[in-house]
Amino acid sequence: MATLEGCRCRSASARNNNSILYSILKSDSLVTAEEPQHHQQQHSQHQTLQHLLLKGSSTTSVPGSLQELRQQACSCGSTRRRGVLRSPQETCKAASAVLVKTLHFVKNVPCFCELPEGDQLMLIRSGWAPLLVLGLAQDRVDFETTETVEPSMLQRILTGVPERQSEVRAVQNRAAVGVSVVDIETIKAFLKKCWSVDISTKEYAYLKGAVLFNPDLEGLRCLHYIQALRREAHQALNEHVRLIHREDSTRFAKLLIALSMLRAISPLVVAQLFFRPVIGAVNIEEVLMEMFYGK
Repeated sequence: MATLEGCRCRSASARNNNSILYSILKSDSLVTAEEPQHHQQQHSQHQTLQHLLLKGSSTTSVPGSLQELRQQACSCGSTRRRGVLRSPQETCKAASAVLVKTLHFVKNVPCFCELPEGDQLMLIRSGWAPLLVLGLAQDRVDFETTETVEPSMLQRILTGVPERQSEVRAVQNRAAVGVSVVDIETIKAFLKKCWSVDISTKEYAYLKGAVLFNPDLEGLRCLHYIQALRREAHQALNEHVRLIHREDSTRFAKLLIALSMLRAISPLVVAQLFFRPVIGAVNIEEVLMEMFYGK
């Protein structure tokens, strides 16, 4: 069982109930069995989200340097095929609802709440995007996209735009016209993988625990504890699969493959695809902190 040595997140309740099995299942039961009691809280969080998103939708933001722009999109030819949501209002609304449910899940994991606030912030910033995509899979939120093509280098040359200005404008255009088709296909491949495996509610909960407790982040104060929680999440998932799906010896491996596919999904892509079409250039991390801590 994971211990809290080396950090300040030890409490009386944690000494008895700090296993990932207890924490994740308790959180999951709160989300399901006590949903009526928390409906008002989730509604309030959803209103906070809508307020913050609408506040930013009337403003635009341009990155301050060409280097920042390049971080949002590669300059290679593979990124010229871009995709945008076919029904942005509907899909963004569904993604917002999943985001609210995801944060509610995290807030009800006892061993997460016992971590220092600095570690909590790092884990939320690291995990919100893969947790959101996991939530989309769990709620079976599908979406359709329409492909767009940005101007080629020849077209930009013929328009007479100076090279540097052309490069900056080109990357800005990429940000405005969606995300790479390759990134969209990566997200869709993950969703299809989850749906083909027919992941159960408990399995999703354990997968979320494995994603949330990421020990690979620099600067974690409770590193060893978080490592143990990640390890326990995998162990609990494996035990659950062996108990419920004894006839399927490959199921645990399939779930780990699905989990590994999340690493290829960029938070920038998730924010760009599911939120920017409606809210504009709002800093999604600021929205997350406002929703989670009310700051």
